Amino acid sequence: MTAMTMLRSGLGLIGPRHGRHVLTPEQLDALSLPIGDDGVVIGVDSEGQPAVLGLNRPTPYDVVLIGGLWTVQVVALRAAATGARVAVETGRPQAWMQMVHAMGGGQNGLAVYDVGRVPPQGASAGTPVLVVRDCGMRPPRGRVVSGPWQSVLTLLPYLSPVAPRLIRQARLVGVQRISPDEATELGRAMALPRADVDSLPTLADGLTLWCGDRDRQYVMTQPTDPEIGLLGTPRRMD
Repeated sequence: MTAMTMLRSGLGLIGPRHGRHVLTPEQLDALSLPIGDDGVVIGVDSEGQPAVLGLNRPTPYDVVLIGGLWTVQVVALRAAATGARVAVETGRPQAWMQMVHAMGGGQNGLAVYDVGRVPPQGASAGTPVLVVRDCGMRPPRGRVVSGPWQSVLTLLPYLSPVAPRLIRQARLVGVQRISPDEATELGRAMALPRADVDSLPTLADGLTLWCGDRDRQYVMTQPTDPEIGLLGTPRRMD
């Protein structure tokens, strides 16, 4: 007897028989679940479906966002909510203090360090880590790099001379509103279609073009009420 036959016959079920829940193959193809492997929901896609960013991985994972601090802070909050520890390397610690205080003074998953002062994090499958690098236009090479169960998210406020190197190293690149000249330069570096190059200078606050190895997706990050209370509404400029 095949496993499918056993399932259809209800073998293994204990207790009274109830009407079975059956989907046709066509219905099954249409079924989608907004989940990922330890993923962080970073917004919704163009079809209104949840967009999930899988940060907790057994292999090194580097992400670059050319955009605003607001989006990175939302990602950091949501990553901490999934159980990851977040280590923020920043030259503007005051911009992160409100989050630190809201999360228990650094005792509940988020800690802030000066540039170049992030200690080894001891990441593991049980305690994954997200390192956020908020180090300005020219972030120095980090002492703590991506590794198993430790992802690194680097924020660039604008395109800069170090951007091409960081983009080449990254597995995922997010781009928010940039100038037409920056869009043209980035389009050449990333081989973006002309339609995407033209759209980048017009992106709304909170909207990000995420570019992976083989696909691109526009994602709108929609804050929850607590996130608005803590961080305010979406914005590109800080």
